[in-house]
Amino acid sequence: MYFILPDVKSAQTVHNELLLSKIEERHIHVLAREDVDLADLPEASLLQKSDLVHGAQLGAIIGAFAGVLLGTLAVMLGYIVSGLEVWSVGSITVGGALIGLFASTMVAVNIPNSRLRAFSSQLEQGRLLMMVDVPVEQVETISARVKEHHPEAEIRDVEPTIPAFP
Repeated sequence: MYFILPDVKSAQTVHNELLLSKIEERHIHVLAREDVDLADLPEASLLQKSDLVHGAQLGAIIGAFAGVLLGTLAVMLGYIVSGLEVWSVGSITVGGALIGLFASTMVAVNIPNSRLRAFSSQLEQGRLLMMVDVPVEQVETISARVKEHHPEAEIRDVEPTIPAFP
């Protein structure tokens, strides 16, 4: 769940209410401009701020594909010893996936999270983004509770496809 909050004080109040609703602090993440002091609010980690996960997935897929092509080309050109073709192509594929994973992770760590692009204008205005991971069956209850006690909070989005609680 994503909440846009006007200031730190409002975010602290919502944070405390979420804790009283038995949502653990490790499931609450707050993102703001760099010049905003979050006080004791749980700041979003690198995984939430950057496009690390998406970049790692993409890099592994592209690297594996490149490994398959390179391995197949090596077999076709006769660079692989007879009898080891399958093992060689498999190991080159895994190696390509690992190299792609590493390289893309190094780049993606510096790219802002693409899922949070919709909130960038709000963050630039000094507002705070609170991300809360809750089971799907609690979304309505938490939304209603926050809206009831904090009409200034905007419930912006819910991502039911991300399994925070498998």
